[in-house]
Amino acid sequence: MKKVDYYEICKQKMQYLNYSNNTVKIYLFYIKQFLSTVNVYPTRLNSNDFQNYLDNYNFTSISKQNQVINAIRFLYKFGLNKKYDKVSFIRPKKEKKLPTVIDNGLIKKKLSEIENIKHKTILTLTYSVGLRVSEVVNIKIEDIDSKRMIIHIKNGKGRKDRIVPLSKSVLNLLRKYYLKKKPILYLFNGQNSVKYSIGSCQRLYKKYIDNKTSIHSLRHSCFTYLLEIGTDIRIIQGIAGHKSIKTTQIYTHISKNIMNNIKLPI
Repeated sequence: MKKVDYYEICKQKMQYLNYSNNTVKIYLFYIKQFLSTVNVYPTRLNSNDFQNYLDNYNFTSISKQNQVINAIRFLYKFGLNKKYDKVSFIRPKKEKKLPTVIDNGLIKKKLSEIENIKHKTILTLTYSVGLRVSEVVNIKIEDIDSKRMIIHIKNGKGRKDRIVPLSKSVLNLLRKYYLKKKPILYLFNGQNSVKYSIGSCQRLYKKYIDNKTSIHSLRHSCFTYLLEIGTDIRIIQGIAGHKSIKTTQIYTHISKNIMNNIKLPI
């Protein structure tokens, strides 16, 4: 059997398991890289081939290490139907870094200075309920429910849907944007595509808000602000779409109000 057959087997299996398109793309890249690097006929691959490959791979980050291990592990299990116990698929420990947060007043000031209605709407909507950039570009016009004042977020992280609140100020901005730009299917259309790209959103953020961080900082800043004004952490968890409350609790470590209210011994 040719190597490409194993590549296709993994691709079909990932699609069957409903993996996200981005995950499929990343896993297949590393699987293809592995199969071309080891240069061994797939049926002759043994545990040592997998172990040596992982032991000698030049990982440039914890994130990449995780992706490579997960991809090779997928091939090992689903492509070749081998058992885990013969290869040490040790997952790296995650880096414990606190997220970058920008002051609410500063974000609002910078947003108010944006003259381009489309750019302003994209960044304002992102910050208003801490949306992931992938969620922003996938919002369709029909997902905005002005009667119930909610936004339907469909196929978010983990393929999960959720509902987030819509403020009056954001709704008014959306209406102004809609009347001027008249999008068709997706709320934000690209220049030459049906929807705006993630890369374009990142560039907007760096241009208008902060060129040293990523647009994901708006998400962290939103939830930190909500926590600081007294929003119940369970409500924040629901808006964020966090599976575990532990993920949401990280914002208690970076809230300036919580830190300022701590009574220190001296």
